[in-house]
Amino acid sequence: MTPEKSVSEAVHYRRSVRIYDPEKPIDTTKVKECIVLASLAPNSSNMQLWEFHHITSDEIKKKMIPLCLGQNTAKTAEQFVVITVRKDEWKKRQKANLGYVDSVYGKATPKAKQSSREKVARAYYGKLMPFAYTDFLGIFGYLKYVMILFMGLFKPTYREVRKQDIRVVAHKSAALAAQNFMLSMAAIGYDTCPMEGTDTWRIKRLLNLPLGAEINMVISCGIRKPEGVYGDRFRVPFETVYKEV
Repeated sequence: MTPEKSVSEAVHYRRSVRIYDPEKPIDTTKVKECIVLASLAPNSSNMQLWEFHHITSDEIKKKMIPLCLGQNTAKTAEQFVVITVRKDEWKKRQKANLGYVDSVYGKATPKAKQSSREKVARAYYGKLMPFAYTDFLGIFGYLKYVMILFMGLFKPTYREVRKQDIRVVAHKSAALAAQNFMLSMAAIGYDTCPMEGTDTWRIKRLLNLPLGAEINMVISCGIRKPEGVYGDRFRVPFETVYKEV
């Protein structure tokens, strides 16, 4: 059995693989374990506004190919993982976090006896999260934005409060989960390729996703053929992107 790679080894091993080897199937259980590790990624306010759709069905895999615009990485994929953003589930995640607070501190602790940490946690999920995520046609978001602009004149202030800002925040969290997944796959010698060239609307329909769901990333999975890695990795000189302040 091949030993798992270290973090740095997995980072160097991971490539966007365009052609997978059909003679080397991958274990569905191991891929699922990597998805579990993906769900441990850091995310904004621990709201976990994501879902992971693990495609193993031959029928669905065939339907995915044209929706990934016929890319080789989709044609030869053993499995797919579709990471979706579920900002529409914020109330459920908020309640889940409040439930966790209850499990830690007790459900009926009088406010006078609550620790400062408990008070902050309850206020955060009970008041701040509804304030951040509640909106109506974007109108409330702009009202919040104007209020924040005024507050920001006097002190450092969090400014990403509009509907489009919260959407970006949710997608950033999902992208962190995607990277966790791909590095976890690389650590066990499995390969992946995140695809931008996809018809996200049709994939949503194929997976029967609700209107409020958004696809963050479609990732093909398998084990590479040597020709599946298109050349050496190229990066601009590190000095051009590294700025020490």
